[in-house]
This record gives sequence, structure tokens and C-alpha cells, in this order.
Amino acid sequence: MLEAGFTGGCQCGAVRYAVSPGPVGQTLCHCRMCQRATGGPFAALAEVASTRIAWNGSPSTWASSNIANRGFCYRCGTPLFYRETGGTTTELTAGSLDRPETFLPTDHHGSERRLTWLSALDSLPQRPTLLEAGITLETHQDPRGA
Repeated sequence: MLEAGFTGGCQCGAVRYAVSPGPVGQTLCHCRMCQRATGGPFAALAEVASTRIAWNGSPSTWASSNIANRGFCYRCGTPLFYRETGGTTTELTAGSLDRPETFLPTDHHGSERRLTWLSALDSLPQRPTLLEAGITLETHQDPRGA
């Protein structure tokens, strides 16, 4: 469970974080800004008190609106967090967790922008990734989150 503390970071390893134990809000946000910020149909976000995050490397930030900043790796561009301007919490992207399988969303935000095709995903054909199919791949990702 994420409440026990967790770690994560970007693809290249230049920015890492460790979160100390405590409460974690786990949500999926379907708003248009989150879709664009993550390049996906929604943002999976783990919300924690900002004071519980220890950073190794400094993420870059961009003011995506008048009320929020988005954090990302300055080198590889991995989206790392969403933070309200002047807020006391940080919402870390679930895809940046070292163990994303421990993320268990409890609700949806921005559901008015939820893409209609999401409900049909489980019925689509499924296939393994290149690595699981036995294809040789030289990855440049940080092995801690692979």
C-alpha cells in the first residue's frame, strides 16, 4: 500500500523522489489539462503532503494555469507531478512510481471529460510488450522504475 511510503522518478533517473509514510489520495483525473500534461486519456495521481517528499534532483516546473504547476524531468521530460499554486499537497503521477501496481484509484475527477472509449478497453485484443515477446531491446530507462 502506498500509505507505507514509496519511491519513484523519471525515465532517465535524473529526478527521483521518496515519500515518507502517511495518507495518500489516489485518483484519476480526466480533465483536458491532465490529458494533455500526461499525453494520455487521464492522469493517475497520488496526492501527498508536499513536506513528505524528499527529492533527489530538481524537477522543472511549468505553470499550466493560473492555479497550478506541473513538474517534469528537465532531461527526459517525464511528467512527475501536479501542484496547486500555494497548495500544501503534491499529486505525483502514478506512472512515475517505481511500483505503479500499488496505485489503487479511489475516485474520478473531471469525469465530464472522460473519453467514452475507455469503457471498451477490456474487450480489445491484448498482446505482450516487446520485452515479454523475446525481442531484444536496449533501454535507456533508469532500472529502478523499469
